[in-house]
Amino acid sequence: MRARDRAYEALREDIVSWRLAPGTVLAEVEQAERLGVSRTPVREALSRLTAEGLAVAERRRGVVVAELSVGDLDQLFELRETLESRAAALAASRGDRERFARLHEQFVTAESLLGASSEVDGYYRLVGELDDALDEECGNAYLALSLRQLRPHLQRLRRLAHDNPGRLRDSSREHAAIAAAVAEGNPGLAAAATTVHLHASLDHLHHSQRGRGILSPARDVHDTTPQESESR
Repeated sequence: MRARDRAYEALREDIVSWRLAPGTVLAEVEQAERLGVSRTPVREALSRLTAEGLAVAERRRGVVVAELSVGDLDQLFELRETLESRAAALAASRGDRERFARLHEQFVTAESLLGASSEVDGYYRLVGELDDALDEECGNAYLALSLRQLRPHLQRLRRLAHDNPGRLRDSSREHAAIAAAVAEGNPGLAAAATTVHLHASLDHLHHSQRGRGILSPARDVHDTTPQESESR
């Protein structure tokens, strides 16, 4: 893997996992030293992250990790419901049923293991496998591309449930239901199971936000778009 790709993957994972919190300054020299690469790969990685909306360029501070607001949360889930419900329905009509049957079994097993913090990262990898399967089996390249562009922002939000074992177990059951519906070849049930999961996830995130103030206040939707610099 080239240095710029390694730098991008490392920074992206640190942002998605909240090791780099919103508002953190991503200074080229500091990040180059931390990642063991030169400044050029870091600069290219930051440019890519900025294009994806995971980082923003500010006039006085340079490139920083993008904030997540309450308004971002609602807007992301509006788009997510539209895309993911449709992808699940299409996968149920067109996809490899055995692939989803195996995923269903894995989610059933995962639920019983989520009491141990060491299993959480493995659970998120399993969720990623389901995401990949839906992207690949929905049979619509444009829909899959739209979902892949959305995923990094959703992964950041998912990690807010990282320290809530009860929600993770509920989420595992919900993902198991989605995989089972696709495995059964039932488009309507697959879409409905996806909608149930997304509404439960959104409710949980709003509850977490009220209790902990993790997300920044909602912005006026006319002020900026997710990929525009706050310093324009």
